[in-house]
Amino acid sequence: MKTIKGPGIFLAQFIGDTAPFNSLESIAKWAADLNYKALQIPCNHKHIFDLELAATSQSYCDEITGLLKSYGLEISELSTHLEGQLIAVNPAYEQAFSGFAPVHVRGNKKETQDWATKMLKNAAVASKNLGLSSHATFSGSLAWPYLYPWPPHNKQLFEECFQELANRWLPILDCFDENGVDVCFELHPSEDLHDGATFERFLAAVNGHKRCNILFDPSHLHLQHIDYLSFIDNYHDRIKAFHVKDAEFVPNGKTGVYGGYLPWLNRAGRFRSLGDGQIDFKSIFSKLTQYEYTGWAVLEWECCIKNSNDGAIEGSEFIKNHIINVSDRAFDDFADTGSDINDIRKLLGIN
Repeated sequence: MKTIKGPGIFLAQFIGDTAPFNSLESIAKWAADLNYKALQIPCNHKHIFDLELAATSQSYCDEITGLLKSYGLEISELSTHLEGQLIAVNPAYEQAFSGFAPVHVRGNKKETQDWATKMLKNAAVASKNLGLSSHATFSGSLAWPYLYPWPPHNKQLFEECFQELANRWLPILDCFDENGVDVCFELHPSEDLHDGATFERFLAAVNGHKRCNILFDPSHLHLQHIDYLSFIDNYHDRIKAFHVKDAEFVPNGKTGVYGGYLPWLNRAGRFRSLGDGQIDFKSIFSKLTQYEYTGWAVLEWECCIKNSNDGAIEGSEFIKNHIINVSDRAFDDFADTGSDINDIRKLLGIN
């Protein structure tokens, strides 16, 4: 067995216009002061991390790793959640997602998709240059408007959706393979890859591509009423990244899983700071350790009640306290009576 690495922190919910969240160095110092050991860095803030430069300049990547090392940090993964979203966009979402793309491609569906594909391929090369083995992203969503279909379920619609997803992602997965990096899809409501069944369907469509993997986030599974511990049993060999994020679902007489168009604070299901929700992290860390998960445990802070700084402070200690330092020997070694073959044969009654 191996000890899970951590704690790490995903920066997406913290980057801002004011110090210490407006430069990589000041964020690094802030995170190090909170005893984090790694940063998961989103690629849509050029002043924090320049993805295109990282894909073309080893010296830039060396500067980044050197800067973080000076604070006792490293990069857990790069993230292209927003760029990945633009690989596949249903027309219903084109306007809503247009802000994820640069101004010069907005409003042009093909140019937006081409730009997103280029960014994902840049992320593959940049990850290699940074010495990373995993990458975090979203799948995009072509079929999500038909999640709970009316008119009734259209089999061909979903077959076409997943084949088209595979067509768009296969060249990207191949690029990541060329660079020795796993693509970890965060299974997330609003994405076509949002649970085990949709991941399996996509995996089959990309011919079981070895770089097609999972970012495990139990909060999204819990709010879908999926058994997230059994999920680990089913997919542990594909789990290559881990968001430590808490959630709660409190049934009531007015709303359910879909949220009733209500703000997060008033929903039956909502995200919480670590330790404030219902997720059984003790069992999660035990299972991931049992299955020899070798990646990082990365805090993703999303809470509609507690402020982000408190969430980050508490999250570091929470993750640290849940990481299991694996044993280097069996607990019953003291009673070992040896393995002499003659004694063994006698114990078995074998002449």
